[in-house]
Amino acid sequence: MNKNYKISEPFFEYGPKCYMYGETLLEMAKGLDKLAEKYDMDIVLDIPDTEIYNVAKNVKRVHVYSQHMDSIPVGRGMGRTLPEAVKAAGAVGVMLNHAERKLTLEEIEQAIKRADELGLATMVCADSIEEVKAIAKLGPNILVAEPTELIGTGKPADKEYVDEVIRVIKEINPDIKPFPSAGISKGEDCYNIIKAGSSASGCSSAIAKAENPLALAEEMIAAVRRAYDERQGK
Repeated sequence: MNKNYKISEPFFEYGPKCYMYGETLLEMAKGLDKLAEKYDMDIVLDIPDTEIYNVAKNVKRVHVYSQHMDSIPVGRGMGRTLPEAVKAAGAVGVMLNHAERKLTLEEIEQAIKRADELGLATMVCADSIEEVKAIAKLGPNILVAEPTELIGTGKPADKEYVDEVIRVIKEINPDIKPFPSAGISKGEDCYNIIKAGSSASGCSSAIAKAENPLALAEEMIAAVRRAYDERQGK
């Protein structure tokens, strides 16, 4: 775990996968940066490596993450993602083990170690309670628990699953920010996840494919803010 990394709760994560790139992604990032200020909320934006430099230099409150990173050292590694290059481009963190880019537990451990050495935050995905337990022991900054069968379905995880994920993570390492997710498609889904105790909520495909992606993102971000403030008794 990168102990120097700071991100405030609640936070919101948007992963455009490869739906957005170039000017479209840059404008989305700028819009999210304004929403981060408006709702006083940190936003994680995990993007393709080719977009990191251009986006990172144009945002202030958005935390720019790479969508993947290999644990290789400087040197050979044709076609792979070098940790030093990710950081040099302007990323502050990296996502690991997404359902579309699965890693072995050993690969996850080595990638977290390399990220920690460079001061990069790690947001690691897990698709089952057993994988949540195994990854929590490796000490990522953020643990995204998303059942693979729910990704992209518009059907969010239920409260029982959210409760179990949070309990398991906190028992193993209370410093990890629990992020139960998957199937988020509207503000109400985000509201329910935060009310259930999650540190964050987020979305990928629903926002990326929306007629107005930034408007849907704001609906979700506003719901996260409202749910968290209610949870805190504000």
